[in-house]
Amino acid sequence: MVDHERQGAAEMLLGVVLGSGAHLWHNRPGINVGDRWVARTNPRQALHGRGVAVSPGLFVPAALELYRQLLAIYELDAELMARFASYAMLETSWRDLKVACAALMLVQPKAGQAVRSDDGSVAFYDDDFRAVGEAMILRYEQGSSSMLNPRGILRIAQLLEVGEIATLNRGAGFADPASRKPPLGRWPVAVRRWLQIRERNLALLEGLVRAGFKETIKQLARKSGYKPQTQRFFEQLGWPQKQAAGGHRTVGLGGLELRRAERFEGMSEAEICERIVAERLGYKDAVGRLPKDVGLTPAVMVALLPSLSDRDLRILTPTLESLGLLEDAEVRGRWERALRSADDQRALNIARNVRSSVLREQLEASADAAARRAVEAAAVDKPVEVMFLIDKSGSMSGAIEQSKEALSRILAGFPPERLHIAIFDNIGRVLRPKAPTRAAVVHMLAGFSAGGGTTHSAAVAAFVREGVRIDSAADLVVVVVGDERGEHGQILADAFANAGYRPAAIGLILNVAPNGVRGQTVREAAAVLRIPFAEVTVEQFDDPYQVTRVLRALLEAPLADMPGAATSRWLERVLATPLLEKPA
Repeated sequence: MVDHERQGAAEMLLGVVLGSGAHLWHNRPGINVGDRWVARTNPRQALHGRGVAVSPGLFVPAALELYRQLLAIYELDAELMARFASYAMLETSWRDLKVACAALMLVQPKAGQAVRSDDGSVAFYDDDFRAVGEAMILRYEQGSSSMLNPRGILRIAQLLEVGEIATLNRGAGFADPASRKPPLGRWPVAVRRWLQIRERNLALLEGLVRAGFKETIKQLARKSGYKPQTQRFFEQLGWPQKQAAGGHRTVGLGGLELRRAERFEGMSEAEICERIVAERLGYKDAVGRLPKDVGLTPAVMVALLPSLSDRDLRILTPTLESLGLLEDAEVRGRWERALRSADDQRALNIARNVRSSVLREQLEASADAAARRAVEAAAVDKPVEVMFLIDKSGSMSGAIEQSKEALSRILAGFPPERLHIAIFDNIGRVLRPKAPTRAAVVHMLAGFSAGGGTTHSAAVAAFVREGVRIDSAADLVVVVVGDERGEHGQILADAFANAGYRPAAIGLILNVAPNGVRGQTVREAAAVLRIPFAEVTVEQFDDPYQVTRVLRALLEAPLADMPGAATSRWLERVLATPLLEKPA
């Protein structure tokens, strides 16, 4: 059982997972519209009052909001925040969350200080949660996607150097309020150790250079004040040195055999392929060195395939298609294996850029499979049945299409025997997709438009009318999609009770029409039933990375073990996560 005193921080953690899906870093120009990043499709086009243009890089409003939430959780429960940071590192693929959690852990003040008795002797040592941040930087597991790459490690410092975040840290007592420099905590120490490990094991450093991180590693060395012990470090990075003004440098000043990334100018396609294979070059490194008269050919791409991760292969699907490589059985097999490993729905975006309808269907099936794995992971301890109540009333005019799009991304993730769908205005109707696929969900919802009154309990009555029964061994999670306007929550709660349905939790996918007003039917019903309530906005499902996170959190987080005592399997997993420790 989770301590009730932890519920405030726990609810805030759930809010981070359900409501903070925005990316912090963007590699293309955008527009700040009400502190929300929107892609700017044509950088030369006038904004016409839409917002403020922002350059590629860190989007400060999103970073500030996420960091502020994490800081509030830390101030309520430091240990819970440390375990959540460990959980984020080990159990999620959310890279920006890992960066933000590591940043907070590295600067917060619990650093293993001695606590002394009245006589001055050491009574015990405080928790060292800064070690969690260090461990997040130093974690290494060959082939794992849970590590921070050099770019992620550098982003920790970039985040802490943002003026507003530095102000938050000073206000929280993490640094001298009079200091002008932003507090970096133990980041320089951890990075120097990270670099030292790679200098001693040049194979690791060489692999990072091949992957295109050469300049990032140089930035890490400069910013952390790292002093290499051998000139091999400089040689591997192709980094010439000169004596410092103080004359104190002793390494790398002479006799360097610099390894420069020379372009492939004047080389034939065959020679380029041989060089790629011999030097085991990465995609970004090799492509940046290709001469214009050769370009990225099928042969060059085949030479690069061993360096590509499954994620790279999925992203490069349009390139593989245009080069004709997906017609090769071996390449096609590797690509299909990459689709099966997807844990997000980015494949839906990629599908828009391929010509073949067969490839498009496979990409969409990959997105469906990612949603299914998220649902399976949430129900690993106990079976879960889900009721979706979809509002199509008149107040949803202008918003119903967004509900359909969100539902098309998530409903295919549920096994049909555990999924129950009803759409309602004043009358409810049970829906059944003809197949457990996104295409079938789109087809099922296509004929509905907004209109009529709003009676949530009509959806419950429709389930009763159709003879829907819930397995007594399963938890029932109800998810309402709409603006929450309608009857009093007591009426909806009574409808569940009279039908013999015992929801373990209620979730709301909030979708309010432009200029619309939200109600409170669902929250009132959850309060009457004394069961947990979780809320997420429909916009969260626009992010292909956020869909699987939200699905899992909605199903895991709000589950009741006993009436009136809201606990969470998801929270229990966070609390059971061992604190990360620095490698010996």
